[in-house]
Amino acid sequence: MAVKQEISVEDKLRALYNLQLIDSRIDEIKSVQGELPLEIEDLESEIAGLTIRVDKLNQDVTNFETEIANKKSSIEESKILVKKYAEQQKSVRNNREFDSLTKESEFQELEIELAEKRIREAYVKIEHKKEVISKTIDKLESQQSHLGHKKSELDAILKETENEQNSLNKLSEEMADKIDNHLLVAYKRIRSNVKNGLAVVAIERGAAGGSYFTIPPQVQIEIASRKKITIDEYSGRILVDAALAEEEKEKLASIIG
Repeated sequence: MAVKQEISVEDKLRALYNLQLIDSRIDEIKSVQGELPLEIEDLESEIAGLTIRVDKLNQDVTNFETEIANKKSSIEESKILVKKYAEQQKSVRNNREFDSLTKESEFQELEIELAEKRIREAYVKIEHKKEVISKTIDKLESQQSHLGHKKSELDAILKETENEQNSLNKLSEEMADKIDNHLLVAYKRIRSNVKNGLAVVAIERGAAGGSYFTIPPQVQIEIASRKKITIDEYSGRILVDAALAEEEKEKLASIIG
């Protein structure tokens, strides 16, 4: 791995502030996307769940239709047996055989009634399932349309900012390469610990940018001398003087437009 060339403290401060400006702009671009990526993810998850539900409901309908077909088949078998028993009763030798056939016939009649009842119940369940399927499909189609709009919205934003973000990512890598590893680690740690992602800030009206705690004049002079890296004791951010900050803002503006 190539060793980073040693540079002056001032150059380190400029590289750090440049990196902050670049990363802040990348943060702004991402903020334009807002909650769209999360909304899209949630919609995709919901659509997947609705699709699974429709598949299961359709399978339930298929199962009920199979049950109806089986019950109808058993009814036909029972009717054949009833007819058979009726024919056999014509040639019985005694009352015991006649009564036995009668009981068998009555049992088959009951089986037919029970099967017809199950068929009616299955038809009711099928109608209910179909109503739920229809409502679920309506919701599924609505969410798919909503997802399409959200994706188009995000694609438009990404297309609009793609070139700029690619350039900024490249610049961010170039600036990071100029910074000592321990400084870069510190910078990233500070960025991750603050809400606005500002790890390097300029002095504004005698205080660190975004802070109300005044920095002692002697410390401000040290910061302006650019001889060492100064950390704000209140916010934990790296401090640079206003003049350096303004110079780097103008330089970056001329690069990225």
